[in-house]
Amino acid sequence: MIATISRALTVPEIRRKLAFVGVILALYRLGAYIPVPGVNVDAISSVDDNFSGANILGFLNLFAGGGLQRMAIFALGIMPYITASIILQLMTVVVPTLEKLQKEGEVGQQKITQYTRYLTVGLSAGQSVGYVFMFRSFSSQAGTSVVGDLTFSKIFMMVITLVAGTTLLMWMGELITQRGIGNGISLLIFASIVSGLPGGISAWWTNPDQVFVVMMPFIALAVITGIVFIQEGQRRIPVQYAKRVIGRRMTGGGSTSLPLRVNMAGVIPVIFAASMSWRGLMGMCSLGLFRTVLAKSVSFSAVSWSTPAFSLRMFIS
Repeated sequence: MIATISRALTVPEIRRKLAFVGVILALYRLGAYIPVPGVNVDAISSVDDNFSGANILGFLNLFAGGGLQRMAIFALGIMPYITASIILQLMTVVVPTLEKLQKEGEVGQQKITQYTRYLTVGLSAGQSVGYVFMFRSFSSQAGTSVVGDLTFSKIFMMVITLVAGTTLLMWMGELITQRGIGNGISLLIFASIVSGLPGGISAWWTNPDQVFVVMMPFIALAVITGIVFIQEGQRRIPVQYAKRVIGRRMTGGGSTSLPLRVNMAGVIPVIFAASMSWRGLMGMCSLGLFRTVLAKSVSFSAVSWSTPAFSLRMFIS
């Protein structure tokens, strides 16, 4: 395997593609540290606890590569595009027009891709509004201002910036697919998840609980083994073909098997459920948005949500 990779790296075209992918991923990681205009950078560190632990915000922050925690221009990550893609795939089953486009081959697929981009912009706008008001509620709870006093112009500027960031990520993913090594969206998600690995290793190594430090590698190994076992596990259903008589000869009668995986859906349902949690954010900030447009400010009572109740709201909204 190492020899194969070494031979591949000697090909100039492959080196150019890998360099191109590296530049795109570096720009993506840089954008995860550039804050949205109107954000108080000094107060961002006061809300770190809301994105730690096994809560929904920590999960969303993981797929955003830490950009959500910093309220960066790439805070939404690529999740709106994934959500739009899944929604369009589901709609092709129930909407005859989309089903017809899907059967038209490459031309129809290009139109569906364009519809996916439009839907991505709409989902990004709705999710951006929710995140803006979410950080407004965090500033009230922490006692320091993260986004300051909200006005219509300030909300508009922040939402446009976040939507533009997601659109730029969508374009970067397509560039990796076309000019790089393929699977651009998957590589962006991979970069987001891996970016949190150094912090996780540091937190594990500096943990005062020595039992946890010793047991964590074995627990991680057991979890990874279980994931691989479930993901790759399959049951083969035998399929027997009937024999046929053609002229004076008997043909057919072969046998094969139909593989059924244990986890056929993969992680798509988890990603879809997490990315749709912006509906809870919109439900939380609906009253605050109305007051902001009219009074140019949001009172603490409009967004008085504790973290557990806020997380529950995301699931039941």
